[in-house]
Amino acid sequence: MTSDLIADMLTRLRNAARAGHESTEVRINNTCEKILNILKTEGFIEGFVVYKSESTRMAKVEMRYHLSQPAFSAIERVSKPGRRIYLPWKEIRPTRNNMGLSIFSTPKGVLSEKEAKFQHVGGEFLCRVY
Repeated sequence: MTSDLIADMLTRLRNAARAGHESTEVRINNTCEKILNILKTEGFIEGFVVYKSESTRMAKVEMRYHLSQPAFSAIERVSKPGRRIYLPWKEIRPTRNNMGLSIFSTPKGVLSEKEAKFQHVGGEFLCRVY
């Protein structure tokens, strides 16, 4: 059992994409669910369904492919439990020349880099997708 559900979820998504799986199941919490919502909105996954399995919340994530290639080439955790990384809104930069996505945990909730800059809020730099 892992203590960092975000890192575990991102690793499962990366492995499923590299293996060419249509879907994968991940353990989630509220933050993971918000990250999945952002990934769906930005077009990196097809969708997801949340369900309860015994004592844990799970999500079945439908992967997105284009010409048999995954919608993302990399997905990585930036701020980790051992080394948290926080950025003020003025230091948030585009990911891969706006071809990628950064996700932040802010006082206004979990936001993409565009939303965080628009709302002038910084926060913990959770992950990067491109």
